[in-house]
Amino acid sequence: MSRFPSGFHGGLKMRSVLDAVATANSQAIALRGVTGVVTYGDLQASVAHAAGHLRDSSPRVVGLALDNGPAWAAIDLAAMQAKVPLVPLPFFFSAGQLAHAIKDAGIDCIHTDQPEQFEKLFAQINIAVRERNECRIHGQAVTEFRLEGVPAVALPPGTAKITYTSGTTGSPKGVCLGMRAMDLVAHSLLEATDARSSDRHASLMPLSTLLENIAGLYVPLLASATAVLLPFAEIGLRGASGLDVQKMAASLLACDATTTILTPEMLRGLVAIAAAGHPLPQSLRFVAVGGAPVAERLLQHAYALGMPVFEGYGLSECASVVSLNTASANALGTAGRPLPHVRLAFSQEGEILVAGAIMLGYTGNAECNMQEGYWPTGDLGFLDAQGFLHITGRKKNIFITSFGRNVAPEWVERELTLSPDIAQAAVFGEGRPWNVAVIVPRGTMPEAAARIEQAIADANAHLPDYACIRNWLPAQAPFTPASGQMTPNGRLRRDAIHSVYQEQIDLLYEENLNVL
Repeated sequence: MSRFPSGFHGGLKMRSVLDAVATANSQAIALRGVTGVVTYGDLQASVAHAAGHLRDSSPRVVGLALDNGPAWAAIDLAAMQAKVPLVPLPFFFSAGQLAHAIKDAGIDCIHTDQPEQFEKLFAQINIAVRERNECRIHGQAVTEFRLEGVPAVALPPGTAKITYTSGTTGSPKGVCLGMRAMDLVAHSLLEATDARSSDRHASLMPLSTLLENIAGLYVPLLASATAVLLPFAEIGLRGASGLDVQKMAASLLACDATTTILTPEMLRGLVAIAAAGHPLPQSLRFVAVGGAPVAERLLQHAYALGMPVFEGYGLSECASVVSLNTASANALGTAGRPLPHVRLAFSQEGEILVAGAIMLGYTGNAECNMQEGYWPTGDLGFLDAQGFLHITGRKKNIFITSFGRNVAPEWVERELTLSPDIAQAAVFGEGRPWNVAVIVPRGTMPEAAARIEQAIADANAHLPDYACIRNWLPAQAPFTPASGQMTPNGRLRRDAIHSVYQEQIDLLYEENLNVL
């Protein structure tokens, strides 16, 4: 195991987010929502009031199922102040996934702006509502359900937040995080992004996403800046994968955003409309992109349009961000340099191991497979001579062709989906002489077929022979979290996709035995 030390002093005294809110100029704007602004003084008061209620009512674990807005922030910080573990419940969870999270984390109190949905859910899973309370927080109606019949679950001592990993079909594990891990990441991001009090951060991702929660809420508050928290409908989010790029761009312009966070698909959409002449705010100075691999040529297109885009890398078990490109240290095609608090190591197989800000464990004391104090990420990569982290693929996704060549499918898929004619692609080739792709076209078949053939040829021109796509087939439908073929943050569920298309894939090889 090779190790790389951190440049961050582990004993550093860090100011908490709550301290930052309490000491900021009380008249400065902390949050901006659809109903108006919330000053730091207003936020401190609402957090104190909500925290007092939580202390008096003593819930074991609080579930938070709200649209983006100041109310979400206030309840999150109130749970932090009251030292009650909080579980963000993503808006894209199905009823089954919500039921799993409630029981898996032992949630006995839920705050939501969708009371009818949860009443139906409680009836379906035989959970009784002991008490229902209504209130308004910063202009938003919030319903509190106090539940009974939910057994307590063992949580690691010091658990402040439980976030569910991107796997949401079946039984995903609840990642238990302590405040120190989240504080370390937030302070490192404060430094890496050069966050300042004049910033206006536009949250374009759900606050239930750990990355947006820490980087899009805690970091602006630590900087005494403004977090713009608008409802999903206002920023163009629909379901788990629906996106209105025009509305998203308009929201960035309306708030004169200086910083934001994007998934690769969001970036692709913004690049497309910017290339077509749609204006983006000139105030943008730092756009972080992550959650899934980013095609290098997509980043090049963004730079050509003047977009200050910086790729990063992270995972829930490491309290979100591990590495990030920055304005002062940016290397195209890498995940950036490790954040100041991070220590990296690499196994003999090249697996990335992370220490510095690691989870406390899983809900229910599920086994936590640490390796000498490092978390095995499952991702393969290396550090170059300049200290930039390269992600080469997922350990479990690497396949070996019949010629003995290792192929990281994510690499090939990034090249394919750079084409405007290919919405999604899943690449397979384990034990085969050449690779195939299942492709979701932008447009209808068979009209799109010729354009996809050309797009594949263009991608192949940038790939070595062993990684090229020799044949393909159109997907029956997009890969989505609802179908079980994608995680909510954009990672493909390859086994699920392969099981659907296995017969067609096998037929491609049988029909093209001489294609080498």
